[in-house]
Amino acid sequence: MRIIYLALLGSVLQAAIVPDVRARIDQKDMAGAVKLIEAERAGGAWTPELLQAHSWLGRGALAAKQYDRALEYSAETRKLAMAALKTRKLDAEPKLPIAFSASIEVRGQALAGKGQLGEALAFLQQELKTYRLTSMRARIQKNINLLSLVGKPAPALEVKDFIGTTAPPTLAKLKGKPVILFFWAHWCGDCKAETAVVAELAAKYGSRGLAVVGPTQHYGYVAGGEDATPAVETAYIAKVYQQYYSSIPGMTMPLSEENFKMYGASTTPTLVLIDKAGIVRLYSPGNLTKEQLAAKIEPLL
Repeated sequence: MRIIYLALLGSVLQAAIVPDVRARIDQKDMAGAVKLIEAERAGGAWTPELLQAHSWLGRGALAAKQYDRALEYSAETRKLAMAALKTRKLDAEPKLPIAFSASIEVRGQALAGKGQLGEALAFLQQELKTYRLTSMRARIQKNINLLSLVGKPAPALEVKDFIGTTAPPTLAKLKGKPVILFFWAHWCGDCKAETAVVAELAAKYGSRGLAVVGPTQHYGYVAGGEDATPAVETAYIAKVYQQYYSSIPGMTMPLSEENFKMYGASTTPTLVLIDKAGIVRLYSPGNLTKEQLAAKIEPLL
């Protein structure tokens, strides 16, 4: 019993390593973040928690535009992740794929930051081909889109399943109108916060043709992380929509995991702005202010 207790205690304590490392990085204390990881490991095995924490070193260096250092951290995280994959499957639990995909993200973005856009895209495309059937697909696609989607035709949306009573139109049928794609998730607090922004702009510009499409998807659970069948989760999503998103006038909601993978919506919300000709003019993982989004919409009306 003592051995089991100590193992569980170690797991609980180690779970704090990721937020602790992130806090040090936010304080621009990279050396302190490294020391935290080294102290937690103390010669032991690289657990998924430690690998996830390590992946933040590369993200911290990338945010500081220390591209060579970011590439070094990325390579180290990748090496550790590949070693772990010799004894387990990638998606056996979520932390290892998060760490591994972060290393891919950092390498791609660091190469682009160094002016090597072609090399960055070639690397990301190869990684997408290799890991397309894993949980990492959407995150890799996100980084490809960040580097190349703006100025390109918007990928078609899958619209056969949907939330609500109004079937979503295809993007082809919306040509001639500017379109906001507002990717949201039922569990996402940031999405709920963005609703007021999208609702106000939809009300303001709807009479001038702006359309809003709100893609969402199943995650396999409902409130409190309780496992749910697709039918139960669909009903729950509809309830969340009524409570938090029904203020957005005219928003239709295709229900499809493929849309999230294709648009790389591993971050929610993800906002995509498409012009009247069907060309992407904005691709933004994360929240935008009303002023930021309005500034992009107005030239397209």
